[in-house]
Amino acid sequence: MRRAVLLLQISLLGLCACWPATAQKFQPKAIQFNGDPEYTDQELMAAAGLKAGTVLTSAEMNDHSKLLMDSGVFDGLTFKFDGVNLVFSLTPAALMYPISLENLPLTLTGKDLDAKLHERLPLYHGKVPPEGTLLDNVRAALVEMLAAQGINATVTATPVSGLGAGKATAISFSISTPPVLVGDIRLDPASAALTAKAQEIVASQSGSPYNLEGTPSQISTYLGNYYRDNGYLEAAIQAVPHGAPAVTADAIRVPFQLSVSPGQIYKLANVKLDPAILVTQAEFDHQSGIHPGDVADGQHVTQNWEFIARQYRNKGYIKATVHPTAAFDRAQGTVSFTVSADPGPIYTMGTLAVENVGDDLRAAILAAWEMHQGAVFNEGAIRGFFATADVHPALERIFATVNASYVLHTNDDSHTVDVVLRLDRKH
Repeated sequence: MRRAVLLLQISLLGLCACWPATAQKFQPKAIQFNGDPEYTDQELMAAAGLKAGTVLTSAEMNDHSKLLMDSGVFDGLTFKFDGVNLVFSLTPAALMYPISLENLPLTLTGKDLDAKLHERLPLYHGKVPPEGTLLDNVRAALVEMLAAQGINATVTATPVSGLGAGKATAISFSISTPPVLVGDIRLDPASAALTAKAQEIVASQSGSPYNLEGTPSQISTYLGNYYRDNGYLEAAIQAVPHGAPAVTADAIRVPFQLSVSPGQIYKLANVKLDPAILVTQAEFDHQSGIHPGDVADGQHVTQNWEFIARQYRNKGYIKATVHPTAAFDRAQGTVSFTVSADPGPIYTMGTLAVENVGDDLRAAILAAWEMHQGAVFNEGAIRGFFATADVHPALERIFATVNASYVLHTNDDSHTVDVVLRLDRKH
């Protein structure tokens, strides 16, 4: 509706302010665009279907203006002919979003794809509006590029939000039909051979939904975790699409090539904590499930860093980060770690909400809750609340029959943490 009103204004300007008769023709010496330096005059003329030296009527001028407005790239547009030049005044659109390709197995990606789209659509500069012909034409161009690769698919455009964002941060283009899946995953002939367990992990990924960015990372992460959990701390894994997708009536299957360089197994030499860390060296060594001489498996190594992080979170440092630095002695096959931490600010308890319970149970939980608003936040107190014995017998009998979970909402301006508890009955 907003765009239709603007177009009516344009039409009135063209008819009333510029020419006394709609059939009158004019030939501007130059065509100029003001108000949006993002685009060159040449790009805007191409998008409007204008050519220098053309003789135009007012009706034709409105038609060319409509092409620009319908693109969705502008929130407003007016034009005037001053007797010599035709001058457009543009108001850039307030909302323009970068594009992301969720599961399109295109041969062109990144800057090459942007260049190809710009060549076809002059107003495409890596971003699209939430509606308008530019959005529609980008989608159509992607469909045609897929068709040129032998892939006939339905492509949809959807606004998406980043992690933790409430508003749209990008427009995602995805194939809705047919489904796009991970195809065969073949090992690079130059790669190290896979163990039987590694082969199982790889096989489990074939047939899963394909995602342009997520799938290579997922395959590499799953396989990398397996190797690191067995002491191959420097394992290098790379999974990349390889070859043309296999297209059938029921699915598009994207083949991958996998390269694995496991490196050597490392044993732990030692872990040294920065003296400023909240945890003493003795406390750390006592809890550690891995000791000098043991294989430095990734699971136990990671658990050590998580233990340190928990101690900070239990003292209000909810944004604390732990920084382990590895030093490898490849000749001896050992690894040493030096560990520091950045505590960040102290957070206090904010509000408490209890979901999926009746009013009586909610009131009982709120009454028993001991971490009051304004107290230093202690994440461990939440877990302890559900694990106590004979402290709140009535509640504990209920807790034994449910799955309790919690979500933390940090408020960085006030340095407070709001807690949402949820109880779901066990099946």
